Amino acid sequence: MSGTRTKFYLDKQNAKVLGVCSGLADYTGIEAIWLRVGMVFLAFATSGTSTFIYFLIAWLAPSKPAGLYQGPEEEKFWQGVRSNPSRSTAQVRSTFRDIDRRLADIEMYYTSRNTRLADEIDSLR
Repeated sequence: MSGTRTKFYLDKQNAKVLGVCSGLADYTGIEAIWLRVGMVFLAFATSGTSTFIYFLIAWLAPSKPAGLYQGPEEEKFWQGVRSNPSRSTAQVRSTFRDIDRRLADIEMYYTSRNTRLADEIDSLR
């Protein structure tokens, strides 16, 4: 399923015309309004060539599957993966290192001889 999250899709749910700009917004993390404004500007600047490309993309690209992301956090994560995969990998490694360090601290606390903790446990019995 992770391969499907790194592809470009048309976002028909947030579409104004065919979902190309909203799909690009989902793919890149850029606000859709800015992509739409840029598309209008390009349409005038290229005398309609970009409009042809827009419709070509709309015809070739698949629609976004329902339930692709479980929430906004997951959507942001996958946008980061698409924009810079090596940074995302380093971020995941860093998070796992932090979790590992915290678990080691907890293990150290509970396995060491802690008289105060032992006294509290005995008082509960």
